[in-house]
Amino acid sequence: MVAFGGNALLRSGQKGTYQEQLANVEQTCEQLYNLVKRGYFLAIGHGNGPQVGNVMLQQEAGRQLFGLEAQPMDYCGAQTQGAIAYLIEQGMNRVLVRNGLRRRVVSLVTQVVVDKDDPMFQNPTKPVGPYYTREQAEKFHEQTGALYREDPKGNGWRKVVASPKPVRINNIEIIRQLVEVGNIVITVGGGGIPVIEENGVLSGVEAVIDKDLASALCASQIRADALYILTDVPKVYINFRKPNEQALDTITVAEAKKYLAEGHFTEGSMAPKVRAGIFFVENGGKECVITEAGQLDNPDCGTRIIG
Repeated sequence: MVAFGGNALLRSGQKGTYQEQLANVEQTCEQLYNLVKRGYFLAIGHGNGPQVGNVMLQQEAGRQLFGLEAQPMDYCGAQTQGAIAYLIEQGMNRVLVRNGLRRRVVSLVTQVVVDKDDPMFQNPTKPVGPYYTREQAEKFHEQTGALYREDPKGNGWRKVVASPKPVRINNIEIIRQLVEVGNIVITVGGGGIPVIEENGVLSGVEAVIDKDLASALCASQIRADALYILTDVPKVYINFRKPNEQALDTITVAEAKKYLAEGHFTEGSMAPKVRAGIFFVENGGKECVITEAGQLDNPDCGTRIIG
């Protein structure tokens, strides 16, 4: 199972055009092919943060110009999940054809069940969408009930939603069966569409699920041997960007927990990735590898978390 961020498709300074994103994802798929040619059967999870942000900007423009009602977060997640999966299918197919390998690439718009009583619903902290002035944020809160908080860097006010833990991945057995017969499966995009289950019925909720943790849950439940979490550095570091900075090669779950407790990994960056790696290994996985995509041609790349 491989998980990579939405920034792998939409990079800093780009406008997010279709051609830009297709070129970016094809480059990422070139790196993923290093795993395919080593014999891995592959499932792919991905982020969607920049893409959801763009959708919310489009909705804001539609609200201002035409009075269109904004769609809820689960709908935005589904929309971007399908669009990004299409781009990955396109990019991976091109790479496979160039290398003379025939594999089917299958995309599944995936719902992920969360607990309606998850405490994160009582304390939403995940910022999404565009920045607003304080006056705009207060007005939108009165109109919709949505919560807004001031950005710590002073850029304005943003909507915040819950980030509950994933509990169950819908259709996980179908995902596992598709992977086991050699299909490349794209799933749990953006962490999955957040839903709650009541009396057997799934309903979308205003939330964002961490894509690394959702990918770790998926990897565990399809009984993957390895989870690769792709980021923008070749390894995980302790004392990052300090004189005594140290790259980590192979660490145990116990060591990873110790470094987390000591505050070596920042929230919103490396900490969620390390937690996802710990979860995967503690739930049946052999190893989690955290590295950058450009390192995947090296079988010994990255930082490895083992039992």
